[in-house]
Formats: sequence, C-alpha cells, structure tokens
Amino acid sequence: MIMIAKIPKPAYYAVIFTSLINVDGTANNTANDDGYAKTAEHMVNLASQQSGFLGIESAREGLGITVSYWQDLDSIRAWKMNAEHQLAQRRGHELWYKSFKVRITKVERDYGI
Repeated sequence: MIMIAKIPKPAYYAVIFTSLINVDGTANNTANDDGYAKTAEHMVNLASQQSGFLGIESAREGLGITVSYWQDLDSIRAWKMNAEHQLAQRRGHELWYKSFKVRITKVERDYGI
C-alpha cells in the first residue's frame, strides 16, 4: 500500500536514501533477477522492528528515493550496524546500485493535509 508515513510531532530524524539501479544491456533491472525487491521489502520489515523507527516512504521511477524516519541518531546508528542491513548494503554496492547517496537530517517542522 502506498501512503505517507504518519510520524509523531518533530523533532525527529530522516535518512534520505537516493539511488540509481544498475541496468543491463536489455533494459531489465539486474535487481529484478538478483532479489532486489525481496531484499528491499525485508529491509522495510526489519527496520520497522528496530527501536526508534518511526516510519518510511519510498518511490522509484528511474531515480529511487526512500526516506526513513527515526527518533534519534542512536537509532539510526543501530540500524546501520544491523547485520542483515549490512549484508543488504554490501549486495547493493556489489550488484544493484549504479550510484547512491545517503543524507541524514533533523526534521524540526512538518505540515500538510
């Protein structure tokens, strides 16, 4: 289901993961053949069980952007050090991502309808 994450009032932290998937010569994602979607789904489920996790939003249309929301920097550090997450990161570096960027920011204000 696609939805905007319901996050408690600020302040909290956002980890913004922006990526470009490797594409082979036939215009098919290598990610489709190597378990990318299954791994991504597992990472969302695993992250949601971590202390300090608040929510996640993700979109992919060529450029992928996933924003995960966290209570504090210690929660983000703990997630980065999670053994299964580290394995998925290694697979991403080796197989799935042409390039990526991680940005961490403190959210001090949010609003919307």
